[in-house]
Amino acid sequence: MIELKDKFSGCIIGQCLGDAAGFVTEGYSPQASIRYVEDYLKTGLAAELGRFPFAFGQYSDDSQLARELMQSYVACKKFDPADYANRIAMTFIEKRIVAFGYSTKESVKRLCCGISWQESGTPPPAAGNGSAMRAAPIGLFFYDNPEMLIKAAQDQGRITHQDPRSLAGAVAISGAVALVLTLKSFDQNYFLLKLEEWTEKISYIFSSELKKLSFWLTLSVVDAFEEISKAGYDEEFIDDDEWKGISGYVVSSVLWSLYSFLKNPYDYMETICTAISGGGDTDTTAAMAGAISGAFLGINAIPSNLTKYLTDRQTWGLNELVELAHKCYEIKMNS
Repeated sequence: MIELKDKFSGCIIGQCLGDAAGFVTEGYSPQASIRYVEDYLKTGLAAELGRFPFAFGQYSDDSQLARELMQSYVACKKFDPADYANRIAMTFIEKRIVAFGYSTKESVKRLCCGISWQESGTPPPAAGNGSAMRAAPIGLFFYDNPEMLIKAAQDQGRITHQDPRSLAGAVAISGAVALVLTLKSFDQNYFLLKLEEWTEKISYIFSSELKKLSFWLTLSVVDAFEEISKAGYDEEFIDDDEWKGISGYVVSSVLWSLYSFLKNPYDYMETICTAISGGGDTDTTAAMAGAISGAFLGINAIPSNLTKYLTDRQTWGLNELVELAHKCYEIKMNS
């Protein structure tokens, strides 16, 4: 039996390592990403390849903002979206952010102009995955309270993204973490049914695509990629000649992350390797998939020969991240 405390730390470490591994090939084609997976991640050579000017182990905004969410929870002893919004803004103001999305940057501008967190998010039709990439800790805070989880996931999401698809994606990632924390034995059908139930009232587009995931899981990774990479798009906007990988669109990227975990529920490295093999927004897909896998399998299932390299420009490495997760665990247990 995996201790809940180890699942808390597994979630953030799983996210950060997935992010760091995927950051190396962010924006690459699936073919180039697969070569990286086969030649580096699966051969023990991952630490030899970084992303200039960073060495391997640097994680990006996905995990920086998930970490800020946990820091806010520790400081406030609860989830406080106003405090969290301020922390997001400060990562930009202090120039600590490593890579970022356009919608998040524009939302920070609005926050800095005095617009409240409830209204700062970029409005539709912008539907990026910035709301979902950082949502995993919400699953830790509210794993035993689905109603609060759904509300909190949307509240943290709307700081930067107002589109219902983005908010549904945040609920799906945090909900997935909550489910794997508490399931005594993994039941894929139950897992998917709960996520469908929690997202269907938020975004029909998102939930209708999520319902296809059971079928997509019967396909090979290559065939599933062909379907999931275009999920939620209008056919008229799809140009096969330009399709380079899993984009930053929240529907396809969240579904690819869920697919990557569900295809390999008992193997953390296979989960993030699958996520990265889709190319495109690889740091985000591997971060989201890695957070779910780490929450399910616990920190001891994540390769220690790689986690030792985790860093945010020589700060917030493995030990500091684990300590932060343990503080969140203690607050949750005493709440």
